[in-house]
Amino acid sequence: MPFLTIFTAPKAFTNPHIATIQRNALCAWTHLGEDVQVLMIGDEAGMAEVAAESGVEHLPHVRCNRQGTPLVSSIFDLARQASRASLLAYLNADILVTPDFVQAARQVSTQAERFLMIGQRWDLDVTQPLDFRPGWPERLKQETLARGKLHSPAGSDYFVFSRQLYTEMPDFAIGRAGWDNWTIYHARSQGWPVVDITPACLVIHQNHDYSHLPGGKPHYDLEESDQNQELAGGIEHMYMVLDSDKQLIGGNLRRPRPSLLRALRKMEIGLLPTDGRRGWRWSLSRKFRRMRRRLIGSL
Repeated sequence: MPFLTIFTAPKAFTNPHIATIQRNALCAWTHLGEDVQVLMIGDEAGMAEVAAESGVEHLPHVRCNRQGTPLVSSIFDLARQASRASLLAYLNADILVTPDFVQAARQVSTQAERFLMIGQRWDLDVTQPLDFRPGWPERLKQETLARGKLHSPAGSDYFVFSRQLYTEMPDFAIGRAGWDNWTIYHARSQGWPVVDITPACLVIHQNHDYSHLPGGKPHYDLEESDQNQELAGGIEHMYMVLDSDKQLIGGNLRRPRPSLLRALRKMEIGLLPTDGRRGWRWSLSRKFRRMRRRLIGSL
């Protein structure tokens, strides 16, 4: 029985660059060992063929919204039904992980029964198929540290969680902003440890443009992202990696290392009004938000 099920909802394989980086990600995941199960969910162009050639399970019958975008709730339900593992991991289809990722999940699972595991990604320009011959994890890490850049702690591209969690989710649109933020907020609101594994392993995002999205706009500029944020309960539920309450350091769960970014974020969240009114608390919270964003931009 596998220890971890990785599931994803890829984009269509019609864009050559998108197809290359998604194939890279699938190859990385299938090289993690026999205790990792991989699922592809959705019915985008080319998905069935790539699933067959990659040897991964394909679940095409996903529910979609009126715009035809797959729903996160359906993706998570299908993965849970098909999974044979105690832990589930949703990864964006352009994310590369090495065996360190599985080791981190094992370390966290021995110290917490219910948890959410997240972290910052490293951005790397990748335009060609990667080499997965023996030694590939070390080569990939060296290349990432040499050419990549650590992304700000505002984005979330992967979520590892106990399979009994997230059985009920709003009908968010996948690939749009907001649902990932709610996922972190929900874990914190339920009292589940939210573990930042950035200090423990490299998780790599293969850079790409937004030509696959309507109008070529970034996902956060789309109407469906506004709809996601509304379903999530508004800006006060837009959590991020900075809102984690644990970090995996040296194989152990510890309180996050103090930082100016975390301090600003804590003040920003603490001042958000719960009644939606835009009074002095709202204004002060926005000031801390601007300070945090300026600091992130200077890193």
